[in-house]
Amino acid sequence: MNAERIDGYATALFEVARVEGSLDEVEDELFRFARALEASDELREVLTDPAVPVERRKGIVGDLLGAKASPTTTNLVSFLVASDRARELPAIIDRLVERVAATRSKVVAEVRSSIELDAGQQARLCEALGRATGKSVTVKVIVDPSIIGGIVAQVGDTVIDGSVRARLDQMREAIA
Repeated sequence: MNAERIDGYATALFEVARVEGSLDEVEDELFRFARALEASDELREVLTDPAVPVERRKGIVGDLLGAKASPTTTNLVSFLVASDRARELPAIIDRLVERVAATRSKVVAEVRSSIELDAGQQARLCEALGRATGKSVTVKVIVDPSIIGGIVAQVGDTVIDGSVRARLDQMREAIA
């Protein structure tokens, strides 16, 4: 899918969420859904399989998001799935997240942590990443148990790896 089409869909999602007055909530829910889609081969296969009827795919989205997301988020994901855009959904949503951050003059930091971070931890992380990158940062946290402890943050092309796994690898190299 080309960048113009991804931008077009991201702009449409942005405008719908903005008009509905739930841009922050929808953006966060879409971001989490995109990460879940990337992490699950089974979900990705069923939502992108043209042999699965559109109504069935939309039903799966409804079942997954129903009680966990706003109706706007569920409808937007269902729209993308029905439009055969499930394969491009993570790229569309990532572009939406970038657009929302840009409207606030910020950049997005994708942070992987072994545990959920509370609001205070996220605020301190925003501040620290802002100092490290020289930019105003908004944080999107992905809980990833493989991190073991610490965090891995990516801001654009910059990766800051403060995970326990990275420290263990550094110690192994120092010992060897």
